Amino acid sequence: MNFELTEEQRMIREMVRDFADREITPHAANWDERAEFPAEAVRKLGELGLMGVPIPAEDGGAGADYVSYALVIEELSRADAATGVICSAHTSLACDPLARFASDAQRARFLRPLASGKGLGCYSLSEPQTGSDAASLQCTATRTNGEWVINGRKVFVTNGREADVTLFFATHDKAAGHLGVCAFAIEKGHPGFAVGSILHKLGIRASSTVELLFDHCVLTDDHLIGKPGDGFKIAMSALDGGRIGIAAQAVGIARAALEAAAAYGKVRLTFGRPIVEHQAIQNMIADMAMWVAGARLLVLRAATLRDRQERYTEAAAKAKLFASDIAMKATRLGVQVFGGYGYSVEYPVERFYRDAKITEIYEGTSEVMRMVIARDLLRD
Repeated sequence: MNFELTEEQRMIREMVRDFADREITPHAANWDERAEFPAEAVRKLGELGLMGVPIPAEDGGAGADYVSYALVIEELSRADAATGVICSAHTSLACDPLARFASDAQRARFLRPLASGKGLGCYSLSEPQTGSDAASLQCTATRTNGEWVINGRKVFVTNGREADVTLFFATHDKAAGHLGVCAFAIEKGHPGFAVGSILHKLGIRASSTVELLFDHCVLTDDHLIGKPGDGFKIAMSALDGGRIGIAAQAVGIARAALEAAAAYGKVRLTFGRPIVEHQAIQNMIADMAMWVAGARLLVLRAATLRDRQERYTEAAAKAKLFASDIAMKATRLGVQVFGGYGYSVEYPVERFYRDAKITEIYEGTSEVMRMVIARDLLRD
């Protein structure tokens, strides 16, 4: 498998890196401190065509490949993990399943505004009692007089406060388990649909995480994505792609910690010389560099398999598991290199450390990723 980037992929990476250095990095700490959604930066990402990178051009996207998309998320997350996940959740979890499962009319209505950067999307699967057990949804979709009546509560919804379109999942037949789940798309302001409480978080504080409430929310068949019972399949396929995005996010966070530690180590003096001249610090930086390189290769492998339209569920799980693990390790070492200053908000490594933790949890915990990998290896 050749991981040499094409000229187009390199150009996209450099464009995003330049944008992130100018428009995101200088503001990231302030956004984090104030838990402020980076609305202007997201708007500019849309204008650059970066909010629909792997979505076909006919649906409003850039029509690029998934490798390019992974590079975009890494570069954004290197500057600010919250901005990275805003783009990732919007693209992987909202736009991509709509592109693959929605009808022509639904793509024109729901997808095109999102993929073109004129709107923001979100994905809503988790509930208070159903996180990893996605087949046991309590949010209901009851068929009444040719319409769907939705009741229930969703939690941990990234972009939920700002989203113009929400892709969500509800069960119409609890006895059928995962075969009774439906997927729906709904627009902001629909009667019976509201944003609930906002979660105050350890990290990625500039991205909103909210609960969504459905109270006798009436939808027509125009809102149903796919057929009744397709919801679980749509949800899981979206998460496969989303895990590549989160793995890329983790690589970006780890890389930010590595670059910060290396730069600081050259100017921080102890015993009359820069600390990077001490073997203990060199060992830390070497480990961080090795981890980042290895995780990036796993991300590129998973993205390449997807681009080839080959099976990539297990590859995505490996990439997310390893990348999230090394993000935690690398950011911890980053704080250690900075010493006491690493614990201070004056320097960004404490933010990287806080941001890294969530990559082990959302879009499939590390424990679930191990289950996915093991089941793939052990299947007949």
